[in-house]
Amino acid sequence: MIQLPIIGAFLEATGTLIEKKILKNKKISSSTYTTFSFLAIVLVMLPFIWFFWSANSQALKPGNLILFALVIISAIIGNLLTYYSLKREKISEFEPIWLMQPLFTIILAFFVYGSERRFEVLIFALIASISLIAAHIKKHHINFDKYSVSLLVGCLFFAIELVASKPILNFYSPFTFYFVRCVFISVIMFLMFRPKFKNLGGKKNNLLILLVGVMWAVYRVILYYGYLSYGIIFTTTLFILAPVFLLIIAAIFMKEKMTVRQIVSTIIILVCVAGAIYFGN
Repeated sequence: MIQLPIIGAFLEATGTLIEKKILKNKKISSSTYTTFSFLAIVLVMLPFIWFFWSANSQALKPGNLILFALVIISAIIGNLLTYYSLKREKISEFEPIWLMQPLFTIILAFFVYGSERRFEVLIFALIASISLIAAHIKKHHINFDKYSVSLLVGCLFFAIELVASKPILNFYSPFTFYFVRCVFISVIMFLMFRPKFKNLGGKKNNLLILLVGVMWAVYRVILYYGYLSYGIIFTTTLFILAPVFLLIIAAIFMKEKMTVRQIVSTIIILVCVAGAIYFGN
């Protein structure tokens, strides 16, 4: 079902914008938000775990446990760095560096997994990724500040996490894997930072965090389903639509104007996604 990754891309874009809105509150630190966002994901998934739980005993083998630990550590570092960078003023400032994540993921997956070496799909994926970056990069982005560096490193850790996830997904359902991952991360974050509910900025933010928790849960289950069904590179190519959706939503609701380069890039991405779908199936 090719439609699922496209829905996932839309959820990713919408969730990022809502998080941006929440993190505009200067009183909410990146560590506090990261901790409670994972707790929200666990809470929204908990009622369904009875129906969707599925795990294989091979998941407990030492090698798979080491991979799982790598996924958790990479996810914690990636999330902390990314949420810190989201304190930027505009999506247009956050966007160019965030777009490096698909490129990192595609390159890592290509070299790590022989089954991912389909050159037709790789070419479309690289063109789409580079087109995204070229459309958003400007001269002042070359001078990296602490937010840019934070996001760049965060993107690299997210790519490591995603590529490391694929082998152990064979021993879990996508739902179970994400739930267990988020439980471990939530517990570790609470022990590390001991955040307080009062620092979340009120009832409205609490509801928004729960809403984002629903979005991330559905988004990640779709992403993992794509990895198992289509492979990392093909799925990542479809999820490159997320930044396109993000720009469109930002233009409509946040009045941020799209440049000519961004419009051209959007057309190139749509062509590349169509090409990847044609050659990838």
